[in-house]
Amino acid sequence: MKFTIRKIHKYLSLFISLQLLLWTASGIYFAYNKIENVRGEQYREETSFSVDLSKINFEVEDISTLSFASRLNERVVVIRDTQGKKYFDFEGNLIDKISFEDALEVVKTKTNLSPLLVEEVTEAKKRAEYRGRDLPIYRVISTNKKNEEINVYVNPYSGDISAVRSTQWRIWDLLWGFHIMDWQDRDNIGNIFLKIFSVLALLSAITGIVLFFKKTA
Repeated sequence: MKFTIRKIHKYLSLFISLQLLLWTASGIYFAYNKIENVRGEQYREETSFSVDLSKINFEVEDISTLSFASRLNERVVVIRDTQGKKYFDFEGNLIDKISFEDALEVVKTKTNLSPLLVEEVTEAKKRAEYRGRDLPIYRVISTNKKNEEINVYVNPYSGDISAVRSTQWRIWDLLWGFHIMDWQDRDNIGNIFLKIFSVLALLSAITGIVLFFKKTA
């Protein structure tokens, strides 16, 4: 019986050792990097705006959410209904996307970064650093005070900054994929691999404890 437990512990530990190493290494990185800095919150400037509701001159029906946004000097009404998200001015007119020049100005106004150039992203890709954001979206390539390249993603309709992505975030994202064992989408924390290896790690720990006490008994 003792030999069987030792054998189970030995081969289980060997089998899951690489994943245990990845869990440990990624956990250390997570512990030493503040999530606020990973998300680029240190680059955002605090901004606020007011809305005069009396100037809204249209009605809408069957909406799930209503909010407001500020793109440069313009107020935007953001509505989500059964067809998706829509953007209006206060007269009820659908608004157009801001220009690339305006996108650069948005980054200048809402961050402490130096914007360089703008690209429009229209296609969703796996593991993309803008995943989960509405498309199309503007990628504004910028630099911080250390001359490090930072990507700022701007909603072209609302002017909101949807995401800030740096090398620190990309390392975090890669390690997160290793940590949850979702190497493709890096979002599924309930995948079968994580469940299996979690159980195996538990069994390895239990057999190790049993062997320790049997040896000292």
